[in-house]
Amino acid sequence: MSGYSIAKNFDQYFRIKFASTKELQQEAYKIRYSVYADELGWEPSNDDKIETDECDDYAYHCLLEHRRTGTYAGCIRLIIPPGENPQYLLPFEQHCMDSLKREVLDTNTLPRGGFGEISRLAVLSSFRRREQEKNKPYILANVNPDTMYSEEERRNFPNIAIGLYLGGLALAAMCNHVGIMVMMETRLNRRLQRFGLPFDQIGEETDYHGRRAMFYLRKENFYRELNEQMRELYDIIEKELLTQISLHDYSADNTFKIPEIYRNPK
Repeated sequence: MSGYSIAKNFDQYFRIKFASTKELQQEAYKIRYSVYADELGWEPSNDDKIETDECDDYAYHCLLEHRRTGTYAGCIRLIIPPGENPQYLLPFEQHCMDSLKREVLDTNTLPRGGFGEISRLAVLSSFRRREQEKNKPYILANVNPDTMYSEEERRNFPNIAIGLYLGGLALAAMCNHVGIMVMMETRLNRRLQRFGLPFDQIGEETDYHGRRAMFYLRKENFYRELNEQMRELYDIIEKELLTQISLHDYSADNTFKIPEIYRNPK
């Protein structure tokens, strides 16, 4: 469609939201539980129906809100290892260090507090457009008619994940990080490469919820090579986040301090 703007269309229906309160962070935990425990079975069930881990105490969290209904469609987090607490590890350091290609990048040389890992991307199943649903009515069970989604809204569902990724990148850029890590499938990396995110593979493929590898994106590539449509979307997301928060710049005193709202969040 000539002149069609993914960014403007996406912004019409969704908005990025920084989880600035424990209540908002709980919304992210609920989404994660729905996807990682209920749907995929990767995490154990619990009566609270929230999914958390120790990394949440030293991470920034974002939600994606569906404007019309106020429903949170998905979430993502940027985990930052505090420099003053070396025992706080990133997920890849806890589970995948044996697969690291140190000849490509020795992560021990990176400044603690000056880099992070994007993880726990989760999108509710009701906001995913599956191949077999393209020609069928998309009706959500047990919801009010005014919370059903129009065809125009559903057109944006495939862009939710990339919108959340760009939110994580914007957080890292606002913190002046030297780079970010992502544990992902190689086919997802190929898709991100097409968008203009030239991740370097710094780990061998390993069995971590499927075949995945560790990838690293350097600061200079956070948004410089994004294609025109994705750069427009990044700018909208970054602008929205800047109206909500002022993040700690790593270069200010070379430390990362855990935000007070994230201490003992449960």
